[in-house]
Amino acid sequence: MSDTSSFRLVLERALSHSLAHLDNLEHSPVGASASLETLRDRLAKPLHNEAMPAEQVIDELVADTAGGIMGSAGGRFFGWVIGGSLPAALAADWLTSAWDQNAASYACGPAEAVIEEVCGAWLKDLLGLPSHASFALTSGCQMAHVTALAAARNALLARRNWQVERDGLFGAPKIRILSSDQFHGSITRATRLLGLGTGAVTGLPVNQAGQLEAATLEKALQDTPDTLTIVLLQAGDLNIGAYDSFAELIPLAHRYAHGCMSTAHSACGQTPARAIGIC
Repeated sequence: MSDTSSFRLVLERALSHSLAHLDNLEHSPVGASASLETLRDRLAKPLHNEAMPAEQVIDELVADTAGGIMGSAGGRFFGWVIGGSLPAALAADWLTSAWDQNAASYACGPAEAVIEEVCGAWLKDLLGLPSHASFALTSGCQMAHVTALAAARNALLARRNWQVERDGLFGAPKIRILSSDQFHGSITRATRLLGLGTGAVTGLPVNQAGQLEAATLEKALQDTPDTLTIVLLQAGDLNIGAYDSFAELIPLAHRYAHGCMSTAHSACGQTPARAIGIC
């Protein structure tokens, strides 16, 4: 039996299980019905000394995870702003695994590199960002916030002639982060990772709509105005989807442009209809 035939058998088995899951998605329980102990008992099997058929691996995986698969791909799941996939997106994800490309550079993944380039251009067009703006596709919300804050940190310190890549952060000028008090938990994790520290974040009170108001932000900007400042705006609150007023707050931050940068964060994967002046 050829290698291709071996792949065909197990992939057809995975397809069958996948379609069964999708067919039952709107009728199955949304939450997990299996307990933690049950899942551990099923899945924590001793390692085998010999290989087992690939189809058996897939069948056992499906059986052992039964009751532990959330219905997050369906229309009745409302937790954590998680949604399902479009058919083309799911199929493309399968192809991504089959192609098994290393997309770190053009040399080892030419098509993948160009796909990323095109995706970035499309996103900038959708968001009204300059075509020359840099971009990065991250693994999710957490790494997006790490990337944005790292870029803002480096740019601010460069204004004080401090090169992070060369000089590190020991002895660097202080940076503060101003945001609404509704910021996502991934922000504090990002500050720990980036060496900024959670103490650098000041959560400002919001109005009844969950938005940071201009008067509140301006008062905070006026305190120690010479301190390098990152203004972090909300682009889709986790609980109510609140958006800060980019058109009003970003120009306000830019009035303190000698030491202030603005960026946006979201826990929902949402983006503003037009990104106004984010730098």
